[in-house]
Amino acid sequence: MESLMAKELTLGYGEDIIIDSLDITIPKGKVTVFIGSNGCGKSTLLRSLARLLEPKTGKVVLDGQDIAKMKTKEVAKEMAILPQSPTTPEGLTVEQLVRLGRYPYQGFLKRWSEEDDKAVQDALAATNLIDLKDRLVDSLSGGQRQRAWIAMTLAQDTEMILLDEPTTYLDLTHQIEVLDLLFELNNRDNRTIVMVLHDINLACRYADHIVALKDKNVWAQGKPEDIITIDLVKNVFRMSCDVTYDPLFGTPMCIPHGKGRCLIKEEISKASSIQ
Repeated sequence: MESLMAKELTLGYGEDIIIDSLDITIPKGKVTVFIGSNGCGKSTLLRSLARLLEPKTGKVVLDGQDIAKMKTKEVAKEMAILPQSPTTPEGLTVEQLVRLGRYPYQGFLKRWSEEDDKAVQDALAATNLIDLKDRLVDSLSGGQRQRAWIAMTLAQDTEMILLDEPTTYLDLTHQIEVLDLLFELNNRDNRTIVMVLHDINLACRYADHIVALKDKNVWAQGKPEDIITIDLVKNVFRMSCDVTYDPLFGTPMCIPHGKGRCLIKEEISKASSIQ
């Protein structure tokens, strides 16, 4: 059964319509990535799927229920969302941050339990943060800090995790570190991962399902190898390119056209002969 879907979803801010009458289904147990040009509505759509933005019309359905009619803690037990560049409260250690992920399970009659403690320790172990659990979050590197936030979402113990541009402001090493972690979580635990990415090549490498947004709706969706074409990149990103295949992974790889330092064929041949 589909875990998450939107029906005739229209979103916006004030009179500005960002998403118009969109229908979408998120495959359960897969990695789904939203792509598109800046301002196309990727983050807006993600926020609405997580019930952080109320639709103007239409609805979001989570496991067969209208998400707007579900209780907040009920939703929080089904899905966790990591917004773009979250702000850490000052003076919080890694373990304290991760413990915040257990808030859906706390209440007046429900105190901290061994189950809560196990969930926190499992989340720290899954993100390789056991040795850093007593460090202040503010003292961590960008990649470590992002792993700490992901650990918090893992402690929430949901089948679905939504992430808004989880690799923003990270260098290439930390981008791969974070995406590898999410990929492993999907493969090991069959968690449904939904995220917004700007890098189309990384999206192709890690996604089972890609959704390309344009003109306030879905332009194309499907497996990367089925939908990522020269025509899609030209229409969605307004960019000329070649599309080949990643030599390591066999996934589509976009090579954008444009100005830059380029060796002509004779120079390339000469450089190859020197090597």
